[in-house]
Amino acid sequence: MTLTKIVTGGQTGIDRGALDAALEAGFPCGGWAPEGRAAEDGRIPRRYPLQELAGAGYEERTLQNVVDSDGTAILYSGKLEGGTRKTMLHCVEHGKPFELVDATRAGPRASKWPQSHQYAHSTVRNLLSAYSSPGKPGSR
Repeated sequence: MTLTKIVTGGQTGIDRGALDAALEAGFPCGGWAPEGRAAEDGRIPRRYPLQELAGAGYEERTLQNVVDSDGTAILYSGKLEGGTRKTMLHCVEHGKPFELVDATRAGPRASKWPQSHQYAHSTVRNLLSAYSSPGKPGSR
């Protein structure tokens, strides 16, 4: 499978860390955001290229991102919970491939795991770097 786009819902922590890494690398990124670009810290900043899903909250946004993606990497820490767990369940329910990546820390949102943004940023940056290196499998 060829990596063509990083898709997230724009929540604090993991989602934005992945988007920031993609934006810095000039790699395509985006996804669906809840109506009003809602996030735990207010509105998702406009610098993130996300589309609002009319009438949608967090769960509907998550489902649409799963359905529109070819596969999902689920970065989490220690225990699947909340929206992170729901993402995995949507993948299972819709027959979408997924990969669980446990950082063995303490939660997916910035409020529960302050290092989540940096973890996702580093992980996605390293993935994109390896992916785009000449001679590597999947090189663009």
